[in-house]
Amino acid sequence: MRRMVTLASRLRLEDRECPLSTTLQHVGEWWTLLILHDAFDGFTRFDEFQENLKISSSMLTSRLKTLVADGLLERRPYQSNPTRHEYVLTDLGRSLRPVIVALAAWGNQRLDPGQRSMILVDAESGQEVEPVVVDRATGRRVDGAGFVFTSGPAASDAMRARYVTTKKDGS
Repeated sequence: MRRMVTLASRLRLEDRECPLSTTLQHVGEWWTLLILHDAFDGFTRFDEFQENLKISSSMLTSRLKTLVADGLLERRPYQSNPTRHEYVLTDLGRSLRPVIVALAAWGNQRLDPGQRSMILVDAESGQEVEPVVVDRATGRRVDGAGFVFTSGPAASDAMRARYVTTKKDGS
């Protein structure tokens, strides 16, 4: 039993250390992604989010508070009497756009083109585009077997144990 508790504790520590786990703490709730998507589409006001998403006011209030606390949205007054606020993407929030674009593209790949209710297009040409994730330095797609995760410089012993550095020759 003690070994299981130690292993469970180690896994929880590793999960907190993992960038995926950390990211999901901020945006893992599906309402959060939908609110951020609406913010990218230009929505800023509580009633706009609520009307578009058909979300309860209590859930929306909770999600907006979390997004503000996490630094993804900024709450700004736009009217003084009565006081009303808008929610504007921060730089950190805007940095999530590629993630949301990639998630939407992943969802669309599973549909026939005629079944897609939302597509990404080039704003100038109107042509549909297919987003991919590439390495900034080389331009190579990073979704293949040629790229793997490994422990980083700040990794704990548990994280280092999880990942074995792969040599360039594949061994």
